[in-house]
Amino acid sequence: MIERVSEEIKAAMKAKDRSRLDALRLLKSAFIENNTSAKPKPDAEVAIAHVKKLKDSLESYPTGSDEVAKIKNEIEMLAAYVPVALSKEEFESMVRSFIQNNEGADFASVMKAVSPEIKGRFDGREASQIVKSMFG
Repeated sequence: MIERVSEEIKAAMKAKDRSRLDALRLLKSAFIENNTSAKPKPDAEVAIAHVKKLKDSLESYPTGSDEVAKIKNEIEMLAAYVPVALSKEEFESMVRSFIQNNEGADFASVMKAVSPEIKGRFDGREASQIVKSMFG
């Protein structure tokens, strides 16, 4: 994935697209930092974490500020590097399917099974609340 980002950086430089260039450079630096760490993670996880960090930073700025618009634009540009998000209905369907196929399933077993599948595709807190509501 780092090669793809490098190619897109070159294209952004040629197109003089400063905001895209900045977003891609930050993502590439996250990949480089990961690759030089003691326990590197898969590229997809690095991209997911980077975009999540951007989304979390939105809360730090007042609504409607230029910085919020810039960060939202950056998130949109990097969307191609993260897995497609699951809808609430798709997640609920996944959980129902697991429960039907695993007799005696409980909250912990469901979360343990679906967590790796939803990583970066669905909010973990919301997933936990949905699963709790299905058992409670």
